[in-house]
Amino acid sequence: MFRQSAARGCIAGILTMFSGVILANDLRVYPPGQQPNDARLGELRNLNGYFPFQVPASRGAWEARAAELRRRVLVATGLWPLPKRTPLNTVIHGKVKRPGFSVEKVYFESMPNHFVTGLLYRPLGGEENERRPAVLCPHGHGGRLQDYGADQMEQLIESGGEKFLESGRFPKLARCAQLARMGCVVFIYDMLGYADSVQISYAVAHRMERLKPEKNGRENWGLYSTQAELRLQSIFSIQTWNSIRGLDFLQSLPDVDPERLAVTGGSGGGTQTILLGAVDQRPIAAFPNGMVSTSMQGGCMCENCSLLRVDSGNVELAALFAPRPQAMTAVNDWTKDMMTSGYPELQQLYEMLGVKENVYCREMLEFPHNYNYPTRQTMYAWFNKHLDLGHQEPIEETDYQLLSPAEYSVWNDDHPSPEGGDDYEITLMRYMADVSKKQLEAVAPNDATSLQRFREIIGGAFQAIVGRGVPAYDDIQRTKVAKEELGGALVFADRIRLQSRGEELPVISLFPKSTAWNGDVVIWIDGAGKRGMFDDAGVVHSEVQRLLDGGRSVVGVDLFQQGEFLAGNQRLEKQRDVNPTRDVAAYTFCYNDSLLVRRVHDILTVISWVKFDEHAPKRVNLVGVNGGGPIAALARAISGKAIDLAAIDSSGFRFEKLATYLDPNFLPGAVKYGDFPSVLALSAPNSLWVGGDADGLPSIVGQAFAASGNPAGVTVSPLQNVSDAAVEWLLSK
Repeated sequence: MFRQSAARGCIAGILTMFSGVILANDLRVYPPGQQPNDARLGELRNLNGYFPFQVPASRGAWEARAAELRRRVLVATGLWPLPKRTPLNTVIHGKVKRPGFSVEKVYFESMPNHFVTGLLYRPLGGEENERRPAVLCPHGHGGRLQDYGADQMEQLIESGGEKFLESGRFPKLARCAQLARMGCVVFIYDMLGYADSVQISYAVAHRMERLKPEKNGRENWGLYSTQAELRLQSIFSIQTWNSIRGLDFLQSLPDVDPERLAVTGGSGGGTQTILLGAVDQRPIAAFPNGMVSTSMQGGCMCENCSLLRVDSGNVELAALFAPRPQAMTAVNDWTKDMMTSGYPELQQLYEMLGVKENVYCREMLEFPHNYNYPTRQTMYAWFNKHLDLGHQEPIEETDYQLLSPAEYSVWNDDHPSPEGGDDYEITLMRYMADVSKKQLEAVAPNDATSLQRFREIIGGAFQAIVGRGVPAYDDIQRTKVAKEELGGALVFADRIRLQSRGEELPVISLFPKSTAWNGDVVIWIDGAGKRGMFDDAGVVHSEVQRLLDGGRSVVGVDLFQQGEFLAGNQRLEKQRDVNPTRDVAAYTFCYNDSLLVRRVHDILTVISWVKFDEHAPKRVNLVGVNGGGPIAALARAISGKAIDLAAIDSSGFRFEKLATYLDPNFLPGAVKYGDFPSVLALSAPNSLWVGGDADGLPSIVGQAFAASGNPAGVTVSPLQNVSDAAVEWLLSK
């Protein structure tokens, strides 16, 4: 045991050897006032950042990345695994005709009592029982009834942006009409809060600023709440599911060829086109307009959800459509640089896949953000080719009489609109949570086969949420700062740097001197950082000393925003927020890992540094105490066999208990995938000790270890003296 007095006697020597370092009193690796040189201390990423697409070096590397990214998208949208499809209960009514096409009103249930509304355009004429290609049209902001206004039309026509005074006023309906005249069945459906989608209001879906307290409880919650984020419930997730069910609806129609589906939308509808194409293989062609960009990624809440773009962006997400054909435009908005940043990379990818001709971007910088007549002509030509429509080009729209409100409104006296509002929103969140819980409870392990399924679904979700594994040892740079003999132990101060990520950590390692090292290294994860190994007087805590006396070496680290990352010694109470003026977690966590995930990354770095060090430890063990339990447990779940023994002080922790998504322990999706007990269960069959939970061992943990063939691999301890009990368990192994 080394005490403050002994430590002080060595300060002069340390300062002589390592100028500016105070190890003994402050337990610092860096000079006072200096923080680690860590890229994460910079500004958080936001939707207006730069999102380049780095094309992998080989087809195999791309396929691996694409699989990883598709899983991330499904997890982010709450669709991993895909929910069970419930009956659509489709109603089609109110048919009207125009030259060459008909229009019908549609509503169906993407989930029980949750209605998707829109208009169905069908070609007139043709052969009886003919099956036609179909196009799904997510409309984007402005709604399917977006109206330029009569007073704008002459200017738009003069600029070349539109062609007809009447039908050109409604550009989104104009594309549906023309596609129908070309022989396609077309469904344009309402985004949440637009036109006839009335159950969740426009204000909630697209303009919400401050969450009502009554929609932020643990039992009753609404969109944007902490409980919703813990379950990955979002406007984006609901709209993505609506899009998937939109394809289901089209495929259900007797006049649709289910093998010839396409999708196109602009702006927010372009975002939906990108995401639908990423997760659903049914569309054979796409035209995601106005959102494929390395610049702004989508400014509305409906275009962002936690996890989605943490290490990606819209160009790479669009690349998930490859090798299927897709086209887009570059205009005078955030897409203006696509011809030099984004499109060349897509061409490179498609060329690597042998189909360079299957991607196209048309430059039209003379126009602002749009889905105008020239853009629509580009889309018509693309679908004409890839849906094998057989029309002579160029394809010209024709004018038609606009639909009246009575003709385009889905709800009327015979088809009354459903109930909506706050109560409906809360009921929908509860329904989605209950369905997901039941679905995931069905993968609880009870034998080797179900355990493998549990690892694929639950383990795969947490892998996607964390986004990394144990890094390569040769990516880690060690800078030696100090080495001293203090209190019968060798003390090392180091800086370790994960070079590819620009992440740097201060580490203090204790090596037994009075007892021979037995080859074990214990990574000590404490809620207070490396300082947690010592008391306020600088004395090694008795639990740590017992490990040293037992021949173990002990490594302590300041994880991101612990210890030397902070100005003082107080624990961080709230993590950073990109947009504090709005209660929307996605503006932060769509683009940035949560603090807990970043700390898990740090543990994974330390694991690699310790395990593959030249001293070649026999075993690498992990302890998580004093608030470090959740972080250490998730790191163990990700690292698997890289950790031999793990001792976790749970202290009754559950993610569901968090009151705010700014809590340092916030983890998007954690509750959906079984909360903290599932994290612990993912340790099976690797030896695990769990203490500090008043309810004892969660049943799912015991089930997982029994299913793994190692039921004795997990040990549970009572509440008292948790750290002592954890050390006692380690010493017994």
